[in-house]
Amino acid sequence: MTGRTFDGVIFDMDSTLVDSLPAIVRVWTEFAARFGVTVGDLSHWFGRSTRAIIDALVPAEHHAEAMSWITEHELTDQDGVVALPGAAEALRAAGPRGAVATSATREMAYARLAAAGLPTPAVLVTASDVVRAKPDPQIFLAAAAGLAAAPAACLVAEDAPNGLRAARAAGMATVAVTTTHTAEQLAPLADVVVPDLSHVGLRLDGGRVQVTRR
Repeated sequence: MTGRTFDGVIFDMDSTLVDSLPAIVRVWTEFAARFGVTVGDLSHWFGRSTRAIIDALVPAEHHAEAMSWITEHELTDQDGVVALPGAAEALRAAGPRGAVATSATREMAYARLAAAGLPTPAVLVTASDVVRAKPDPQIFLAAAAGLAAAPAACLVAEDAPNGLRAARAAGMATVAVTTTHTAEQLAPLADVVVPDLSHVGLRLDGGRVQVTRR
């Protein structure tokens, strides 16, 4: 990946650009107690969409109630949500060739990016815009289309195995950050593993993004 140029750089949001983990843990711990789900059950679903989690873990007759509850509480609890190291610089450097593809809803993506003081990119693809969640590649393919870039000419920055699997299924290069998983867990799924985005240098070069490792 180092020294390569890409037509698009696609960033995951939670735990890649934004440290929202304290807020996520608070809300989902309360959700688990309310809807009879164990925290252990939830841990296996990290990086998946809210809809996918509820469909898998909550009885069908409570899906609407659960979705309404989690949406309201996640939107209102942004306490402690901050930008991760290198995130603001990476978004600025990618400029019009940067996109965000997140398993959060569109409303949640706006709220978390704003809480972290990060700009909303021109291309933002969320769980509200796709049918199939990560590890399906649909969300990354949609982001590439929004950038008018071929999938093979895109780089994805991710923290979660399911996101990396989705990027690989889309035929994209991958850089993993070790904010939620170990380097050993991520290395088989990523081209490069770094602690965070401050270890990745991005520079616009003739309408493409040149990538280096710091």
